[in-house]
Amino acid sequence: MNPAPGAERLKAVLDTNVYISAFQYPKGRNAALWDAALAGGFRLLVSTAIIQEMAGVLRADFEWQEGRVQNAVRIVARVAGKGIVIPRTRVHVVAADPDDNRILECAVDGKADLIVTNDHHLLDLKAYAGIPIIAGVDFRRTLGLK
Repeated sequence: MNPAPGAERLKAVLDTNVYISAFQYPKGRNAALWDAALAGGFRLLVSTAIIQEMAGVLRADFEWQEGRVQNAVRIVARVAGKGIVIPRTRVHVVAADPDDNRILECAVDGKADLIVTNDHHLLDLKAYAGIPIIAGVDFRRTLGLK
C-alpha cells in the first residue's frame, strides 16, 4: 500500500461523512479508505475544524461515549501526523452547508491533490481551486481498492 521509495504520496482531504461512515460501519466501503490511510496508502490532510465536526456528529447523531470519541480523534490526528492543517484561507462557497467550506479550506491550505466526499454539495462543485472533488467510490478505484 505504501508508494515506491522516493515517490510522493497522494495528499487527500476526507470529508467528515467519510470518517463517520468508516467508523460507524467498519466493514463498509468507506472503511477501506480509512484502512488505506492507516496503511499509508495516501497522505491524510485534516484540520481541527474537520476533527471537531467528526467528533460532534459521532456524539450527537450516533451517541458515542466520550472515551470512544476521543480515541477516534487521537487516531485521526496520529494518522494525519504532519498533515494536520491550520487553514488561514476562509471560503464561503457552499451556502447550503457552511461546514463544507472547512473541507475546502483544509484542502487549499494543505495543498491537497484531491478532496474525497460523498456529499452532493461538494461533489456538485467537481473541483475547487484546481483540486478535484471525487466520491469515495472513485477514490477507492484510484487506490486500487474494491
